[in-house]
Amino acid sequence: MMETAIEMDELPPPAKQRIVRVTDAAWVKWGCIAITLGFITVLLALPLVAVFYESFSKGWEVYKAGLLSANSLRAMKMTLLISVFVVPLNTVFGIAAAWSIAKFEFRGKALLTTIIDIPFAISPVIAGMVFVLLFGQQGLLGPWLEANDIQIVFALPGMILATCFVTFPFVARELIPLMQEQGTQEEQAAISLGASGLQTFWRVTAPNIKWGFLYGIILCNARAMGEFGAVSVVTMNSPGETNTVPQQIQFLYDAPNIAGAMALSTVLAMLGLVTLVAKSLLEWKIRREQVEGSE
Repeated sequence: MMETAIEMDELPPPAKQRIVRVTDAAWVKWGCIAITLGFITVLLALPLVAVFYESFSKGWEVYKAGLLSANSLRAMKMTLLISVFVVPLNTVFGIAAAWSIAKFEFRGKALLTTIIDIPFAISPVIAGMVFVLLFGQQGLLGPWLEANDIQIVFALPGMILATCFVTFPFVARELIPLMQEQGTQEEQAAISLGASGLQTFWRVTAPNIKWGFLYGIILCNARAMGEFGAVSVVTMNSPGETNTVPQQIQFLYDAPNIAGAMALSTVLAMLGLVTLVAKSLLEWKIRREQVEGSE
Protein backbone atom coordinates (compact mmCIF):
# COMPACT_ATOMS: atom_id res chain seq x y z
CA MET A 1 0.00 0.00 0.00
CA MET A 2 2.79 2.40 0.85
CA GLU A 3 6.38 2.55 -0.32
CA THR A 4 9.05 4.29 1.79
CA ALA A 5 12.53 5.26 0.66
CA ILE A 6 15.24 6.85 2.80
CA GLU A 7 17.94 8.90 1.12
CA MET A 8 21.10 10.35 2.69
CA ASP A 9 22.60 13.53 1.36
CA GLU A 10 26.32 14.02 0.99
CA LEU A 11 26.71 16.53 3.80
CA PRO A 12 29.31 15.60 6.44
CA PRO A 13 28.16 14.76 10.00
CA PRO A 14 26.45 16.22 11.98
CA ALA A 15 24.79 18.00 9.05
CA LYS A 16 23.57 14.75 7.50
CA GLN A 17 19.81 14.68 7.11
CA ARG A 18 17.42 11.92 6.27
CA ILE A 19 14.82 12.71 3.65
CA VAL A 20 11.82 10.42 3.87
CA ARG A 21 9.77 10.15 0.73
CA VAL A 22 6.34 8.55 1.00
CA THR A 23 4.39 7.52 -2.07
CA ASP A 24 0.80 6.36 -1.74
CA ALA A 25 -0.63 3.67 -3.97
CA ALA A 26 -2.71 5.04 -6.85
CA TRP A 27 -5.94 3.52 -5.56
CA VAL A 28 -5.63 5.45 -2.29
CA LYS A 29 -5.41 8.78 -4.10
CA TRP A 30 -8.24 8.08 -6.52
CA GLY A 31 -10.35 6.51 -3.78
CA CYS A 32 -10.12 9.66 -1.64
CA ILE A 33 -10.92 11.85 -4.64
CA ALA A 34 -13.93 9.67 -5.53
CA ILE A 35 -15.30 9.81 -1.97
CA THR A 36 -14.89 13.60 -1.89
CA LEU A 37 -16.58 14.10 -5.25
CA GLY A 38 -19.35 11.69 -4.28
CA PHE A 39 -20.18 13.61 -1.11
CA ILE A 40 -20.06 16.94 -2.95
CA THR A 41 -22.38 15.61 -5.65
CA VAL A 42 -24.94 14.08 -3.29
CA LEU A 43 -24.93 16.71 -0.55
CA LEU A 44 -24.28 19.90 -2.52
CA ALA A 45 -24.56 19.74 -6.30
CA LEU A 46 -27.73 17.64 -6.67
CA PRO A 47 -29.75 19.61 -4.07
CA LEU A 48 -28.77 22.91 -5.71
CA VAL A 49 -29.67 21.63 -9.15
CA ALA A 50 -32.99 20.34 -7.81
CA VAL A 51 -33.84 23.71 -6.24
CA PHE A 52 -33.19 25.67 -9.42
CA TYR A 53 -34.86 23.07 -11.65
CA GLU A 54 -38.00 22.98 -9.52
CA SER A 55 -38.07 26.77 -9.31
CA PHE A 56 -38.13 27.26 -13.09
CA SER A 57 -40.00 24.06 -14.05
CA LYS A 58 -43.35 25.88 -14.27
CA GLY A 59 -42.03 28.85 -16.20
CA TRP A 60 -40.62 32.29 -15.57
CA GLU A 61 -43.95 33.90 -14.73
CA VAL A 62 -44.68 31.43 -11.94
CA TYR A 63 -41.14 31.88 -10.61
CA LYS A 64 -41.43 35.68 -10.66
CA ALA A 65 -44.85 35.57 -9.00
CA GLY A 66 -43.51 33.43 -6.14
CA LEU A 67 -40.41 35.55 -5.71
CA LEU A 68 -42.11 38.95 -5.89
CA SER A 69 -45.21 38.27 -3.84
CA ALA A 70 -45.94 40.79 -1.09
CA ASN A 71 -45.09 38.39 1.76
CA SER A 72 -41.87 37.23 0.08
CA LEU A 73 -40.71 40.82 -0.44
CA ARG A 74 -41.48 41.64 3.21
CA ALA A 75 -39.49 38.58 4.27
CA MET A 76 -36.50 39.66 2.19
CA LYS A 77 -36.66 43.18 3.60
CA MET A 78 -36.86 41.78 7.16
CA THR A 79 -33.86 39.53 6.52
CA LEU A 80 -31.82 42.44 5.14
CA LEU A 81 -32.84 44.65 8.06
CA ILE A 82 -31.68 42.05 10.57
CA SER A 83 -28.35 41.71 8.78
CA VAL A 84 -27.90 45.50 8.77
CA PHE A 85 -27.98 45.42 12.57
CA VAL A 86 -26.30 42.07 13.25
CA VAL A 87 -23.21 42.33 11.03
CA PRO A 88 -21.93 45.68 12.42
CA LEU A 89 -22.60 44.54 16.01
CA ASN A 90 -20.69 41.31 15.49
CA THR A 91 -17.93 43.19 13.66
CA VAL A 92 -17.34 45.47 16.65
CA PHE A 93 -17.49 42.49 19.03
CA GLY A 94 -15.18 40.42 16.83
CA ILE A 95 -12.51 43.11 16.63
CA ALA A 96 -12.67 43.82 20.39
CA ALA A 97 -12.58 40.12 21.31
CA ALA A 98 -9.75 39.29 18.91
CA TRP A 99 -7.72 42.32 20.02
CA SER A 100 -8.17 41.40 23.71
CA ILE A 101 -7.25 37.74 23.27
CA ALA A 102 -4.38 38.20 20.81
CA LYS A 103 -2.72 41.33 22.19
CA PHE A 104 -3.15 41.11 25.98
CA GLU A 105 -2.54 38.62 28.78
CA PHE A 106 -5.16 38.47 31.53
CA ARG A 107 -6.77 36.02 33.90
CA GLY A 108 -9.69 34.17 32.30
CA LYS A 109 -8.37 34.49 28.76
CA ALA A 110 -8.84 30.78 28.02
CA LEU A 111 -12.38 30.93 29.43
CA LEU A 112 -13.25 33.90 27.20
CA THR A 113 -11.97 32.02 24.15
CA THR A 114 -14.16 29.05 25.07
CA ILE A 115 -17.25 31.21 25.63
CA ILE A 116 -16.90 32.68 22.14
CA ASP A 117 -17.37 29.18 20.73
CA ILE A 118 -20.64 28.51 22.61
CA PRO A 119 -22.92 29.24 19.60
CA PHE A 120 -21.04 26.56 17.65
CA ALA A 121 -21.81 24.01 20.36
CA ILE A 122 -25.48 24.54 21.17
CA SER A 123 -28.62 24.36 19.04
CA PRO A 124 -29.99 27.66 17.66
CA VAL A 125 -33.38 26.61 19.07
CA ILE A 126 -31.88 26.65 22.56
CA ALA A 127 -30.49 30.12 21.86
CA GLY A 128 -33.99 31.32 20.94
CA MET A 129 -35.46 29.75 24.08
CA VAL A 130 -32.92 31.62 26.22
CA PHE A 131 -34.23 34.98 24.97
CA VAL A 132 -37.85 33.90 25.44
CA LEU A 133 -37.06 32.92 29.05
CA LEU A 134 -35.39 36.28 29.60
CA PHE A 135 -37.64 38.69 27.71
CA GLY A 136 -40.89 36.79 27.20
CA GLN A 137 -44.12 37.73 28.96
CA GLN A 138 -43.53 35.02 31.57
CA GLY A 139 -39.76 35.46 31.50
CA LEU A 140 -37.35 36.91 34.01
CA LEU A 141 -37.62 40.48 32.68
CA GLY A 142 -41.04 40.05 31.08
CA PRO A 143 -43.17 41.86 33.72
CA TRP A 144 -40.87 44.89 33.75
CA LEU A 145 -40.77 45.07 29.95
CA GLU A 146 -44.55 44.80 29.74
CA ALA A 147 -45.01 47.49 32.38
CA ASN A 148 -42.82 49.83 30.35
CA ASP A 149 -44.43 48.86 27.02
CA ILE A 150 -41.20 47.40 25.65
CA GLN A 151 -41.43 44.37 23.38
CA ILE A 152 -38.37 42.25 22.71
CA VAL A 153 -39.53 38.77 21.74
CA PHE A 154 -42.10 38.36 18.96
CA ALA A 155 -40.67 41.55 17.46
CA LEU A 156 -37.62 42.81 15.57
CA PRO A 157 -35.38 43.33 18.66
CA GLY A 158 -35.73 39.68 19.62
CA MET A 159 -34.94 38.56 16.08
CA ILE A 160 -31.81 40.72 16.06
CA LEU A 161 -30.66 39.41 19.45
CA ALA A 162 -31.22 35.77 18.50
CA THR A 163 -29.41 36.16 15.17
CA CYS A 164 -26.59 38.10 16.81
CA PHE A 165 -26.11 35.32 19.36
CA VAL A 166 -25.92 32.63 16.69
CA THR A 167 -23.48 34.55 14.48
CA PHE A 168 -21.20 36.43 16.88
CA PRO A 169 -18.24 33.98 16.75
CA PHE A 170 -17.62 34.30 13.00
CA VAL A 171 -15.67 37.57 12.84
CA ALA A 172 -13.85 36.90 16.11
CA ARG A 173 -12.84 33.38 15.10
CA GLU A 174 -11.35 34.63 11.83
CA LEU A 175 -9.37 37.42 13.49
CA ILE A 176 -8.06 35.72 16.65
CA PRO A 177 -5.58 33.29 15.02
CA LEU A 178 -4.57 35.94 12.49
CA MET A 179 -3.73 38.49 15.19
CA GLN A 180 -1.99 35.86 17.32
CA GLU A 181 0.22 34.86 14.42
CA GLN A 182 1.22 38.47 13.75
CA GLY A 183 2.19 39.14 17.35
CA THR A 184 2.50 42.58 18.95
CA GLN A 185 5.91 43.77 17.73
CA GLU A 186 4.61 46.10 15.03
CA GLU A 187 2.02 47.70 17.34
CA GLN A 188 4.62 48.18 20.07
CA ALA A 189 6.98 49.80 17.58
CA ALA A 190 4.25 52.18 16.39
CA ILE A 191 3.35 53.18 19.96
CA SER A 192 7.01 53.72 20.84
CA LEU A 193 7.21 56.14 17.89
CA GLY A 194 4.32 58.19 19.30
CA ALA A 195 1.27 56.73 17.54
CA SER A 196 -1.99 56.70 19.46
CA GLY A 197 -4.02 53.53 19.96
CA LEU A 198 -6.44 54.46 17.18
CA GLN A 199 -3.63 55.37 14.79
CA THR A 200 -1.89 52.09 15.57
CA PHE A 201 -5.04 50.14 14.79
CA TRP A 202 -5.83 51.87 11.47
CA ARG A 203 -2.26 52.10 10.15
CA VAL A 204 -0.68 48.91 11.50
CA THR A 205 -3.24 46.35 12.61
CA ALA A 206 -6.05 46.93 10.10
CA PRO A 207 -3.91 46.46 6.95
CA ASN A 208 -2.63 43.15 8.33
CA ILE A 209 -6.08 41.72 9.10
CA LYS A 210 -8.14 43.20 6.26
CA TRP A 211 -8.70 39.98 4.29
CA GLY A 212 -9.50 37.86 7.33
CA PHE A 213 -11.76 40.67 8.49
CA LEU A 214 -13.70 40.66 5.21
CA TYR A 215 -13.83 36.87 5.27
CA GLY A 216 -15.44 36.93 8.73
CA ILE A 217 -17.99 39.55 7.68
CA ILE A 218 -19.00 37.53 4.61
CA LEU A 219 -19.52 34.37 6.67
CA CYS A 220 -21.38 36.28 9.38
CA ASN A 221 -23.73 37.89 6.85
CA ALA A 222 -24.46 34.59 5.09
CA ARG A 223 -25.20 32.87 8.40
CA ALA A 224 -27.41 35.73 9.57
CA MET A 225 -29.51 35.68 6.41
CA GLY A 226 -29.93 31.91 6.58
CA GLU A 227 -30.77 31.62 10.28
CA PHE A 228 -34.00 29.78 11.00
CA GLY A 229 -34.10 27.99 14.36
CA ALA A 230 -33.36 30.81 16.82
CA VAL A 231 -35.46 33.36 14.94
CA SER A 232 -38.45 31.00 14.71
CA VAL A 233 -38.50 30.61 18.49
CA VAL A 234 -38.53 34.35 19.23
CA THR A 235 -41.20 35.25 16.66
CA MET A 236 -44.84 34.38 16.17
CA ASN A 237 -43.94 33.05 12.73
CA SER A 238 -46.67 35.21 11.20
CA PRO A 239 -46.40 35.45 7.40
CA GLY A 240 -45.88 38.98 6.18
CA GLU A 241 -45.19 40.41 9.63
CA THR A 242 -42.04 39.07 11.28
CA ASN A 243 -41.05 36.33 8.86
CA THR A 244 -37.54 36.14 7.48
CA VAL A 245 -36.71 34.42 4.19
CA PRO A 246 -36.11 30.95 5.76
CA GLN A 247 -39.38 31.22 7.72
CA GLN A 248 -41.30 32.35 4.65
CA ILE A 249 -39.92 29.38 2.72
CA GLN A 250 -41.27 27.02 5.38
CA PHE A 251 -44.65 28.77 5.39
CA LEU A 252 -44.95 28.54 1.61
CA TYR A 253 -43.89 24.90 1.63
CA ASP A 254 -46.49 24.03 4.28
CA ALA A 255 -49.23 26.05 2.52
CA PRO A 256 -48.53 24.18 0.18
CA ASN A 257 -47.05 26.52 -2.37
CA ILE A 258 -44.07 24.54 -3.62
CA ALA A 259 -43.37 26.86 -6.56
CA GLY A 260 -43.22 29.90 -4.27
CA ALA A 261 -41.06 28.09 -1.71
CA MET A 262 -38.61 26.94 -4.37
CA ALA A 263 -38.47 30.40 -5.94
CA LEU A 264 -37.59 31.98 -2.61
CA SER A 265 -35.12 29.18 -1.91
CA THR A 266 -33.08 30.28 -4.90
CA VAL A 267 -32.38 33.56 -3.07
CA LEU A 268 -30.63 31.72 -0.25
CA ALA A 269 -28.98 29.33 -2.70
CA MET A 270 -27.52 32.21 -4.71
CA LEU A 271 -26.41 33.89 -1.49
CA GLY A 272 -24.53 30.71 -0.59
CA LEU A 273 -22.89 30.54 -4.02
CA VAL A 274 -21.86 34.20 -3.85
CA THR A 275 -20.41 33.57 -0.39
CA LEU A 276 -18.36 30.63 -1.67
CA VAL A 277 -17.04 32.66 -4.60
CA ALA A 278 -16.12 35.58 -2.31
CA LYS A 279 -14.48 33.16 0.14
CA SER A 280 -12.39 31.60 -2.65
CA LEU A 281 -11.31 35.02 -3.95
CA LEU A 282 -10.25 36.15 -0.49
CA GLU A 283 -8.30 32.94 0.13
CA TRP A 284 -6.56 33.40 -3.23
CA LYS A 285 -5.74 37.00 -2.34
CA ILE A 286 -4.35 35.96 1.05
CA ARG A 287 -2.14 33.26 -0.49
CA ARG A 288 -0.92 35.71 -3.12
CA GLU A 289 0.07 38.30 -0.52
CA GLN A 290 1.83 35.62 1.55
CA VAL A 291 3.85 34.53 -1.49
CA GLU A 292 4.73 38.12 -2.36
CA GLY A 293 5.71 38.80 1.22
CA SER A 294 8.05 35.80 1.36
CA GLU A 295 9.92 36.82 -1.81
